[in-house]
Amino acid sequence: MTTSPVPSALGADQARSRLHELTVIDVRTPGEYASGHLPGALNIPLDQVRRALPDIGRAAERGDVLVVCASGARSANACKLLAEQGIPAATLTGGTGAWAAAGHDLHRPAAGGARVTWGMERQVRFTAGTLVLLGLALGLLVHPAFQLISAALAGGLVYSALTDTCGMGALLGKLPHNRPRTADLDTALAALRGR
Repeated sequence: MTTSPVPSALGADQARSRLHELTVIDVRTPGEYASGHLPGALNIPLDQVRRALPDIGRAAERGDVLVVCASGARSANACKLLAEQGIPAATLTGGTGAWAAAGHDLHRPAAGGARVTWGMERQVRFTAGTLVLLGLALGLLVHPAFQLISAALAGGLVYSALTDTCGMGALLGKLPHNRPRTADLDTALAALRGR
């Protein structure tokens, strides 16, 4: 592993100054990654990190690893998983949102072959809002019991906020447009091995 311990978190400016020496792993969905990522970041979605453990471990032996997501929550989970395997990694505090807010550029691939998908937070907001409206409409037009859909969703959102987890995000992440193509994941793993 690295000779100096990697800090558990780096701010956007700290990460920017060290970007040339870091192996950056973006654990967001492929669509989120395509919408803008740190220059040089490799896309290994959170649910694929276990598959990439040997390659991430070898990268950590050669230098520091920075794990990135949209806000820092998923990357913190990935860092926990890596730490359990003895692989030191840091998370980007505030994620790509903080990176962009600090005025740093995000790499956006040309639209030609890239899939453009809404970010996970936007997908969750859209789905939650649609389900609330559907529950209210069905409750008014069909039967009042349909309003339980809206109530259940509200409870889920409160639980999500209290636990800093997102069950709906996990479900939406399994949809085909949010899944990595095998070739894309293999390409990212090959690039990781080559670093």
